[in-house]
Order: sequence, then structure tokens, then C-alpha cells
Amino acid sequence: MSLYALQKLLYTLNREPPLQDAFKADPAPVLDRFDLNEEERGALMSRDIGLIYVLGVNGQILMHFAAFCGLPWADYLEAMREGTRRYGPVRAGVYAMTTSVDEKVTGI
Repeated sequence: MSLYALQKLLYTLNREPPLQDAFKADPAPVLDRFDLNEEERGALMSRDIGLIYVLGVNGQILMHFAAFCGLPWADYLEAMREGTRRYGPVRAGVYAMTTSVDEKVTGI
């Protein structure tokens, strides 16, 4: 997995309007600039916020991409929940899950 490259792409996309314009026009050449695996490329091409979250992207970076994609805040939060239901626990990064998605680890 190339989580660093995935997060670097999203971080850069969040900060550079010319790159945003290029991504909107044709995302493939933008994605080619970064060392992404096929799953990451597919998630970005389809704007699958849930899968991108499960791949391990930091929520602070991901929320800006979700907004860029036109996703309202409540839908963004639900997309992350749906991502864990559909694809399983977060695989890497600071949100990597060490328990099942239904386990209540704080007692609430």
C-alpha cells in the first residue's frame, strides 16, 4: 500500500487550485503523478470516500477532498461509517482499527 502517496496527492490537491482544475477535467493524469496502487486509483476515480478512509487517509485531509467532491458534512461522516461496514476496519494510518467495527472499546 502506498498510503503516503495517497495522502500526499490529497494534501496537494487540497492546496493547489490548478491541480484541482486538472483533476476535475481528467483525474487520470493527476493520479499518474503519484505512486498509487490500483485500489487507491480506483477509489479516487470513483470518489469512494469510505474506501479512501479504510485505506488509512487522515480525516483532516479526507474531509477537504470530500468537500471538493461536493459531499455535505453529514454524508461525509456516513461515508466513513459505510466504508468500514463495506470494506472492513481501517487498514493503516492513525485510524487503523485493532478491534472489530462493532466493538465498543470505551464502554459506551
